[in-house]
Amino acid sequence: MPDRSPSGPRAAPAAVTPMAFARAIAAAYRQAGRDPVPVLKLVQITPQRLQQADARITARQMEELSGAAMQELDDEGLGAFSRRLPWGSYGMLARASLSSPDLGLALKRWCRHHALIADSIGLELQVAGSGAAVVVHENPAHRIPAELRELSLAFVLRNVHGLACWYVDSRIPLQGARFPFPAPAHADAYRHMFPGPLAFGAAQAEIRFDARYLALPLRRDEKALRQMLQRALPLTVLQYRRDRLLVEQVRQALAAHPEQAHSAEGLSGLLHLSPRTLHRQLKEEGASLQQLKDEVRRDRAKDLLYRSGKPVKQVAAAVGFRNEKSFTRAFRQWTGLSPGEFRHAEAGSVAAAQPKESP
Repeated sequence: MPDRSPSGPRAAPAAVTPMAFARAIAAAYRQAGRDPVPVLKLVQITPQRLQQADARITARQMEELSGAAMQELDDEGLGAFSRRLPWGSYGMLARASLSSPDLGLALKRWCRHHALIADSIGLELQVAGSGAAVVVHENPAHRIPAELRELSLAFVLRNVHGLACWYVDSRIPLQGARFPFPAPAHADAYRHMFPGPLAFGAAQAEIRFDARYLALPLRRDEKALRQMLQRALPLTVLQYRRDRLLVEQVRQALAAHPEQAHSAEGLSGLLHLSPRTLHRQLKEEGASLQQLKDEVRRDRAKDLLYRSGKPVKQVAAAVGFRNEKSFTRAFRQWTGLSPGEFRHAEAGSVAAAQPKESP
């Protein structure tokens, strides 16, 4: 009998990875003078199905196919680069960056070291204002074979994105992904691999994200790396759940959009999450929505009491309280002082700090 959970039969994994990627791996086998049929049979892909233009495979099939091919061909680049990347090359790159104090330096090292083992592409971490990007520069002197180019560029960017998430134990939402080829027939599959705005026909391949993630400290050690390398390929095909910048993003949304962020539903919409996911991820970070709302209200109230002469009633309304009494009660819980006492204490502190004129 099939195994059933209390909620009903377990759903089969969705097949969203384009068969075009399996065809590229088959091309890598032929390029190496090897027969791809046995490895395709291993993951239950028939030669007939391989040729179906609109066919899809599951993430697990892609993981197993990629892993088997890389080991059999002893090439983690799967024939895309001018020289092989022997099995273990990407693990070596991950280890070389593991001692970095933060994600920014880890990614810079990873990009620099990648150039030492693969001269067909160069990777660069670019930071401009509040945005960051990992950009792929293709070497015209060592072009990636046409049948392998799409898979190679997608794989490299998913690999560096997955590794970055793993390093800091956080989901890193993408603000955009660009690819230097026309939108393929399976372009819809890219939203699963690169959630966020997509662009095809761009000048170069790149992923973009919030630069604040670069300041996060690495949370992994050698033991964790060894465990990860036993099944590293899921990093390239699965999405990370935790977001360690979520607490700060919630604070900013509450401060910048108080009306829209008044409810969990409104706030979730601003952050492109479901309310359930928002509450779960905040709980994972040791926070709650009510706690963050209180912190933002408290800081806003303190700022208004300190910097403006608005009556307490108006301050209460400005930070979302219906009446002065409930605001005063909440403010006393936050600070141990009433709004009036806080304003008086702050005014006294400023006066005491003023330099006294000599007689």
